[in-house]
Amino acid sequence: MRKKMQKASELDCKDVNRIAELIIDRFPRQHEEKDPFRVLITTILSQRSRDENTEISAKNLFRVYKDVSQLANAKPEELYELIKPSGLYREKAERIVAVSRLILEKYGGKVPDSLEELVSLPGVGRKTANIVLHVSFGQPALAVDTHVHRISNRLGWVNTKTPEQTEEALKKILDPDLWGPVNGSMVEFGKQICRPISPKCELCFLTECCRYFKEKLK
Repeated sequence: MRKKMQKASELDCKDVNRIAELIIDRFPRQHEEKDPFRVLITTILSQRSRDENTEISAKNLFRVYKDVSQLANAKPEELYELIKPSGLYREKAERIVAVSRLILEKYGGKVPDSLEELVSLPGVGRKTANIVLHVSFGQPALAVDTHVHRISNRLGWVNTKTPEQTEEALKKILDPDLWGPVNGSMVEFGKQICRPISPKCELCFLTECCRYFKEKLK
């Protein structure tokens, strides 16, 4: 990361990279788990799930199934109770077993380290693949979820309709060294301040650089 950020009041609102750094600085999010397979499966569990429920489900699952081989040989219904807290547990169980089998059979038990191969896995989209590429393989990869999509549009960095469009647009304006870290930090920023409904604009440090806030004042 580059030099420590100034206060928001000292920022040039057109300097997207500096503002992104400030978000990362104020809302740091560390990924303790680095193992590619566990990161992949945990990210699948996180789909449409709260962080705390994802964590419970992942701990339950990996307490019983230690590696890709054990999960590849499991029956989906055997996973139901373990991952139930994450929601959509039947669908996720099917997906986890299918992904595990494919990784074991096609890739010799090792998670592939390319976007193209990752998104070819059952139920693995660009967001999940990019998280694995950044967290486990240290590649510059930009994961765009609902938080990144919403906040980027609210700030006025992009004007897009889908996360895929947002990813493409952000890659053109953000430095590659920010692609990975900005996802987790925007997730935290989105949960604490820039919420989907009733955002806490009164607590936000970026109101002077926020298109959404300025339009709300009109």
